[in-house]
Amino acid sequence: MFIVDDVLLFPVSSILWIFRELHNAARQELASETENIIARLSELYMMLETEKITSDQFDILEKDLLDRLDEIEGRPVRARDEGERE
Repeated sequence: MFIVDDVLLFPVSSILWIFRELHNAARQELASETENIIARLSELYMMLETEKITSDQFDILEKDLLDRLDEIEGRPVRARDEGERE
């Protein structure tokens, strides 16, 4: 009986496994992108302190990076909020 169940449920379990793997890959990519943005922000602060860029350039670049970071960190929250509304 268990063999029949396994055979019948194999397509469903395979699709679920694929979706889990895609979800994990997407989460890892977002985490990696967040780390890259934080590293870039750190570099910007160092460049400002060593006067390699002006404060105007710093402000523009920092705003872009912070906006991207807010967008990345806001994605999962919006998805959860939409799920709660339904």
